[in-house]
Amino acid sequence: APQTMTVQDVPGAFPTVDVPDHAHYTIGVVILIVGITGTLGNFLVFYAFCRSRSLQTPANILIINLAISDFLMSITQSPVFFTNSLYKRWIFGEKG
Repeated sequence: APQTMTVQDVPGAFPTVDVPDHAHYTIGVVILIVGITGTLGNFLVFYAFCRSRSLQTPANILIINLAISDFLMSITQSPVFFTNSLYKRWIFGEKG
């Protein structure tokens, strides 16, 4: 049976840098603010599009597509990044 290698088997495969704690927390707060702003802003774009008939044009469908994609990225990626910044490491295990 072939043997599988993992990253832990190769020393120095992914070099790490010691980052000060305050940098982790600062980046975490910035990502939290960006995530909240992105979530609320894109939700408002989608809400305005649905409520106003004059905005429902073929050209604006591209804008709504981008807003929905950005909204989904904001609600799925920002909490993960924020949580990992607080713990200063990846906490969701190998499967995550």
